[in-house]
Amino acid sequence: MKALVYDAPETLGFRNVPDARAQEGDALIRVDAVGICGSDMHAYLGHDDRRPAPLILGHEAAGTIVAGPRKGERVTVNPLVTCGACPACLSGRENLCPDRQIISMPPREGAFAQMLAMPVRNLVTVPDGVSLDKAALAEPLAVSWHAARLGLAALHPAEDRRALVIGGGAIGLAAALALQAMGCADVTVAEPNAARRAFLLDRCGVRAVASAEGAAPLVVDAVGYAATRAVASSLATPGGVIVHIGLGEDTGGLDVRRMTLQEITFIGTYTYTAQDFRDTAVALFEGRLGPLDWTETRALSEGAAAFSDIRSGRVAAPKIILKPDA
Repeated sequence: MKALVYDAPETLGFRNVPDARAQEGDALIRVDAVGICGSDMHAYLGHDDRRPAPLILGHEAAGTIVAGPRKGERVTVNPLVTCGACPACLSGRENLCPDRQIISMPPREGAFAQMLAMPVRNLVTVPDGVSLDKAALAEPLAVSWHAARLGLAALHPAEDRRALVIGGGAIGLAAALALQAMGCADVTVAEPNAARRAFLLDRCGVRAVASAEGAAPLVVDAVGYAATRAVASSLATPGGVIVHIGLGEDTGGLDVRRMTLQEITFIGTYTYTAQDFRDTAVALFEGRLGPLDWTETRALSEGAAAFSDIRSGRVAAPKIILKPDA
């Protein structure tokens, strides 16, 4: 099969690789659409030790089952594979499973390929009438759905349901959409890139500003750099909540003294639970997360150029979807 392989920092090759093979309990899926994630970009830049070259990246996938009793079924893929038996899994917090694996990290190759093998329990059926390009957005949307759910649950009942999202990429946009779907009508996204800000305003109907200003009870950091953490810890209102999704850099930025004296809650979030993924997929299928027409589509064979364009800031769309058979 053909795949886009991460070979070295800022080097991707499109070539033949061994065919994906389904193990017991797996389904073999023909990948129809797969998104480029921020974590894929971190790996591409050589900033993620968890993703050593050579490796097939990509974990935001949807496609069609090609063999077995569910042959022909269109599915979106939960890429987080967990043991199902530990206390975290048994309590519905599969994202905290100590043995968790995610495709695009060893030992599991990713979805920038024509075929992918995944446990059947990780697949959600896509209804007729929903495109697989949109279904591939279930994974990044689920990341933000999980974060929005935890953030709103942590807010004191007396606090206004008002939020500031730092970062207007796919995860920041998805956080804004999830918050709105959960009843938080007053959401602002801070995004310094003018082209992306215009895209958010014109195509997504999301209020977007150039820089984060004005305090908010709920602040979502969808970037995760020291500078954005500093902004988050300065703008969260007393008694407010900071939800941290981004993994831009590991340390720095938080004003721990202010967070302590003002009783500001900090929540780190990672991926989603299996229920979060299913709930997100249903919200997507029912149209509760908007038209989701803010993607750009390219062929997987052109993936190296897509990564380069994202790296150079030449992409306004929050998400590029790659098509293996285009």
